[in-house]
Amino acid sequence: MGIISWILVGLIAGLLGKLIMPGDDPGGIIVTILIGMAGAVVGGFVVGILGGTGATGFNIWSILVATLGAIILLAIYRVIAGRTAG
Repeated sequence: MGIISWILVGLIAGLLGKLIMPGDDPGGIIVTILIGMAGAVVGGFVVGILGGTGATGFNIWSILVATLGAIILLAIYRVIAGRTAG
């Protein structure tokens, strides 16, 4: 998958992740893209463990996998941030 595809999938997945899990998270558009791109890796790993195919290109499946990963990353971030804040 080319870098432009990774950025686009990351942007869409990051935005969907933040839409599904709204809250006071850090960063703007760059952080959203990075969360989505990292989410593609995490989501691909999780889906791979379950026997599926991870992010494979600029398609709906890749966006769903990356969004799953972005949600997982946001949840982990909130657990860690909640422990350090309190």
